[in-house]
Amino acid sequence: MQVLWLVLLALVTFTIGYVGYSRYLARFVDLDDDRETPAHKYRDGQEYVPSQRSVLLGHHYSSIAGGAPIAGPITAAAAFGWLPAILWIAVGNPLFGAVHDFMSLSSSMRHEGKSIGYIIGEYVGERGKDMLLWFAFLTIILVIAAFAFLIGSIFDAFPQAATASVLYIALAVVFGIYLYQLNLPFLPGAVVFVAAVFAGVWVGLEYPIALAARDGLPAGTVVLFGSALDWLPLAGAINPNVAAWILVTVLYAFAASVLPVWVLLQPRDFLTSSLLYTGVGGMLLAVIVGSLIGFSPVDVVVPAAGIDVTVSSLETQIAPFTGFVHPALGPIFPFLFVTIACGTISGFHSLVSSGTTAKQLNRESDARPIGYGAMLGEGLLAVTAVIAVSIIATSTGSLDAALVTFPAGGGALLTALGIPMLAAAAFIGLVFASFLLTSTDTAARLGRYMLEEIVGTPETSTQKLAVNRYVSTGILAVGGYALVASGTWENIWPLFGGANQTLAALALLVATVWLANWSDNKQLISTGVPLVFMIGVTVVALLWIGVVRNPQTILAGEAGGAVAAASLALQSVVAIVLVGLTLGLLYLGITNVRNVRGDAGTAVADGGEQTDGSRTARERSSREPGERRSREQASEDEGSESSGSEPGDD
Repeated sequence: MQVLWLVLLALVTFTIGYVGYSRYLARFVDLDDDRETPAHKYRDGQEYVPSQRSVLLGHHYSSIAGGAPIAGPITAAAAFGWLPAILWIAVGNPLFGAVHDFMSLSSSMRHEGKSIGYIIGEYVGERGKDMLLWFAFLTIILVIAAFAFLIGSIFDAFPQAATASVLYIALAVVFGIYLYQLNLPFLPGAVVFVAAVFAGVWVGLEYPIALAARDGLPAGTVVLFGSALDWLPLAGAINPNVAAWILVTVLYAFAASVLPVWVLLQPRDFLTSSLLYTGVGGMLLAVIVGSLIGFSPVDVVVPAAGIDVTVSSLETQIAPFTGFVHPALGPIFPFLFVTIACGTISGFHSLVSSGTTAKQLNRESDARPIGYGAMLGEGLLAVTAVIAVSIIATSTGSLDAALVTFPAGGGALLTALGIPMLAAAAFIGLVFASFLLTSTDTAARLGRYMLEEIVGTPETSTQKLAVNRYVSTGILAVGGYALVASGTWENIWPLFGGANQTLAALALLVATVWLANWSDNKQLISTGVPLVFMIGVTVVALLWIGVVRNPQTILAGEAGGAVAAASLALQSVVAIVLVGLTLGLLYLGITNVRNVRGDAGTAVADGGEQTDGSRTARERSSREPGERRSREQASEDEGSESSGSEPGDD
């Protein structure tokens, strides 16, 4: 099948979703530009800063569109075929993922730009808040593990992209100094530094680098440490070069997340967005040009992945459907959904939406293109990933090897625009790596913030140590490195996907609880149906990993060594803990909704304790949505003549 049809399918469903469903949702949550946003209400020039829609859309998109919407669809298409992968992206993204992102952003906007942990705490109590924050903290550790593995694999297969990526990070630091220390003009600097990033691809072609020696490196690769890194824990399970890049990535995440945001995060986000738009837009344009005008055959050779094929047309070369069970991943339900992960729905987005974006909305109506629209854009990125892996027929069944087909397939696509294959593959490798690096250090920074929010105001020496930026980030880095030690993508990615998708389900739970407390007239289907489906998918997936697959692998002696076995055991513990936290939060949320909407007529905290900061029922109709009281407290206030105390702020 021509891959152009896959793009058109997604464009049709995404257009219907944005034009129709997102407009309904905007009316449903009562977006009103006359209402003051948190960015204006609490403007401080640092976190609460009103931003232009186009600027904030670019920042938000570059923050959420990391490497996961590439890696997940690639893995799913290689495991189950391109058809189920495309269908889940095309249908699930506008009905599940975009709704999740929009509701997370809207609910945070109505709660002073606070996090989803804060919001759930307002309705079910501090216990629910802490449980959600711990869940998100553990998920962040999995993000670091999964993305470090990805970056190591890409840099090993494409040393040219490794060189270009190192230069890209260095240029981001210099760009930060240019803007914030030297106070030089933005526009000429942006032109020069964006051009320098693209020039870095040429440098990578001329001087590819590897950290450790291995067989099959491209001719001319500069090996920095030879065989001196064979002692690394993952050197035997994978190869020394991948093991070294994984360690460097974890150390990079540590350093980048403790630096001031102006040093790396802000300038890097701008440079990443330029790569994002060029890479994704270029591949989609190449599909159209190659399909309508013509495509010249191109040889694709990637020794690290065992790829040596000729792409002669823009047609799918892998099976549309390979079966209901993959020997490494497991059954198509639930693993198709948790494997595609961010291409359709991502809990990580709720952290970005409620952590930074909600504090920068200039107008409430901006939540629609930024919350709903940006997720559709990420869906298009996922579609390009499926196309890239679909046009290359490989003989290997390894999902690890399938990862590097995105730069290879993406490079093959770009040859339709006249770009040489080697340069195109190196550029797409840089695009992939830049997404991954952005997500990795952003995740580490968010994880540090979450631990600080869990601890609150430190009182003991242990608490003060835990919120120390170096200690908290070190916990994340060490935890991520320990989880990646299993050494196989089939083990790492489903656990990350299961945790990330469960976090999305919990964000939908937060939105559902918010809507239930807002008004009796608010329907709960738009968030409730995705919530129920995602809870079912993710709980089954995590239990399968923690109770079935990993224990069987360890007991059968197939783990690949003591370190890998210990990593699998740790992954099982994490999976089971995540299920426990999920079920506990689900109970608290359902209890709140039943009490608000049911005969009891009472919204309570922690499943039974009265919420202290609730407001009167009369205020429900006059206050902004998100500033509501429980019915129990409302009835008490209405029946009481002592009204000397003012209601607490949400």
